[in-house]
Amino acid sequence: MQVTAKDLMKWAESISALAVTGLGFSENLYERERYEEILKVAAEIRVASGGDGDGFVSGEIDAEGLYKMWISRAESGVKGYITPKVSVAAVVRDEKSEILLIQRGDSGVWLYPTGWADVGYSPAEVVIKEVKEETGVDVLVTGVLAVLDGMRSGFTSIPMYSIVFLCEYLGGDIQRHPLETMDAGWFSLDALPSPMPNIRERVPGLQEALQTGTITQTYFDLPRGKLNLH
Repeated sequence: MQVTAKDLMKWAESISALAVTGLGFSENLYERERYEEILKVAAEIRVASGGDGDGFVSGEIDAEGLYKMWISRAESGVKGYITPKVSVAAVVRDEKSEILLIQRGDSGVWLYPTGWADVGYSPAEVVIKEVKEETGVDVLVTGVLAVLDGMRSGFTSIPMYSIVFLCEYLGGDIQRHPLETMDAGWFSLDALPSPMPNIRERVPGLQEALQTGTITQTYFDLPRGKLNLH
């Protein structure tokens, strides 16, 4: 088995989550010391994995700094149980079956509107709000197109689940957010802007959903190895 930087990032994040969660549920001094040592090792592995697409590179933070950041998340009980962050994304189609895309202000990469889930809103409500904030247009949420593990797909270097919704354009002219987006527009799948990830590969069923406005199957990452019982 050839170990890649992506593997190291995934393992380090998984180990750190287990260690921080262990600190949240253990009052035994000996056990807490062991969890802290494990967290330090995970930090060293994470930094050794190198750079990633989220702006976190080994030269910007050392293992000690990462360890301090991780351990600051440790809280007692359920509040200290580390889980993936959740983002929501919108595949918005218009009457021409074109897709609404934004050019992200942080990276310059083109992508469908996306953002972190907000407390106090349902995922569908966050999608409507994000699209409005980033592009100025109004949408109707029609269904869940995909539920994705961001680290597994190589789309992010932090633990994250992404819920991708299919949306219909209701109205409004594009008025991009001056800070979050560099540009925004409607595009045919045959004439996508660059740079951008392969969204058709990332979200199977996207092309059919754009063309028909319907979802025949919600895509999700299948269990791997022994976890796949089918």
